[in-house]
Amino acid sequence: MNKKNIDYSVYLVTDRGILGDRDLYKSVEESILGGVTLVQLREKNIDDEKFLEIAKKLKEITDKYKVPLIINDNVKVAKLVDADGVHIGQSDEELTEARKELGDNKIIGVSVSNIEEALKAQRDGADYLGIGAIFFTGSKKDINVPIGLENLKKIVDSISIPNVAIGGIHLDNISDVMKTGVNGVAVISEILGNEDIFEATKNLKKYVNS
Repeated sequence: MNKKNIDYSVYLVTDRGILGDRDLYKSVEESILGGVTLVQLREKNIDDEKFLEIAKKLKEITDKYKVPLIINDNVKVAKLVDADGVHIGQSDEELTEARKELGDNKIIGVSVSNIEEALKAQRDGADYLGIGAIFFTGSKKDINVPIGLENLKKIVDSISIPNVAIGGIHLDNISDVMKTGVNGVAVISEILGNEDIFEATKNLKKYVNS
């Protein structure tokens, strides 16, 4: 995997809660067939053993389609499953520590919500940034005030590494998000919240590319 060639345009973040009784693996496969370019496995309330079990199965699918798999907030699981990288938040493990554990060939993404955090993550060697939340969203309970499009653009203009916007992004606002110069969008419900995941992804990709 050449880190320079990663396509961040349609970035899926998983959430089994939103899927209800639908199968995670089938849903992710449908999203990849629809055009997802990167998958982040996000699990908040399970132990490492269960996390690892899910990650292994999911990696078989992402490997099949040569789509990078990013593990959320868990360097240990990322190493054990040989994932393509990790994504860490501001309150998670230090980026420099994660880099020591994973090495230079793995992708490390960092969540940021202002210019200071963005510049620090870039300085510390992040490969990409997840910027947000842009709008109000149900998936992040700890966000009080979304940063909005103006601040998104300011952050994008201040950095030189790839970045994705996240948080409350839907078809009715995606064009405005892309106009800020981001490399892509990270979504959960806009893909996994739809009955027809393949069509929803295809539609989303069309908006991103236009």
